[in-house]
Amino acid sequence: MSILIDKNTKVLVQGLTGKTGTFHTEQALAYHGTKMVGGIHPKKGGTIWTAENGAAKGTELPIFASVKEGKEATGANASVVYVPPSGAAAAIMEAIEAEIPLIVCITEGIPVSDMITVKAHLEKSASRLVGPNCPGILTPDECKIGIMPGNIFKKGSVGVVSRSGTLTYEAVFQTTNAGLGQTTAVGIGGDPVKGTEFIDVLDMFLDDDETKSIIMIGEIGGSAEEEAAEWLIEQAKKGRKKPMAGFIAGRTAPPGRTMGHAGAVISGGKGGAEDKIAAMEAAGIKVSPSPAKLGETLLEAIG
Repeated sequence: MSILIDKNTKVLVQGLTGKTGTFHTEQALAYHGTKMVGGIHPKKGGTIWTAENGAAKGTELPIFASVKEGKEATGANASVVYVPPSGAAAAIMEAIEAEIPLIVCITEGIPVSDMITVKAHLEKSASRLVGPNCPGILTPDECKIGIMPGNIFKKGSVGVVSRSGTLTYEAVFQTTNAGLGQTTAVGIGGDPVKGTEFIDVLDMFLDDDETKSIIMIGEIGGSAEEEAAEWLIEQAKKGRKKPMAGFIAGRTAPPGRTMGHAGAVISGGKGGAEDKIAAMEAAGIKVSPSPAKLGETLLEAIG
């Protein structure tokens, strides 16, 4: 199995006609099994978008004026947002109002105030948001939503969840080379206000029979890793446990300074790497000393 997306996922692209949306949609269309079914642009409804590059060259997708119209015409059950920061929150909320089950927002730089509004709408809806400021989700040989490089993936048994895009790729590459492969990789993003959190994804991986082990990659800032560790301890008491490896990025970051992601800032004595590492180890996660040893560390955790 997989989580969140599979060969039956039908994806609408919000922001398809822009440079970023075009490039990554062409990449997704070229990836095994991905069903991109249309794009959204309020002023270009009724037109046709055509892939001009790569293996998908010549593929045509209809453009709809709204997400609701696109969903009704195609049966889409997911959307991916490549809309620029100023309009991204409105794009997410449009997808929520259209009752799209899964919304993946790749856009970086959305104002926190906008995301607070989105979060309030999200909590009253049946939609799930992954992101913003994330690399997306990929289930090997079935579906690619976002910007992850599909060539490093291999169908297998490891679930990957990460706040960092590049470290997601590192974990995938190493588990592929270790012969383990992946069930699904989920980049949840590093912004302070976002949709899906570690606990949400870990819960799905623990429920998935084909996910035999898990890699969790966190970073400084916030308390999501500690909360996930506490949750895992409680789940283990109920017999829900799988071998896990982890890593925390930002051990050398100075307090009070944002490092990379908007959410990667240590303040008020909280969010430091050492506390996160200690919490993860207390939950039975084998923490890698380096991102270069994630695959090796997971193999040790599996035993």
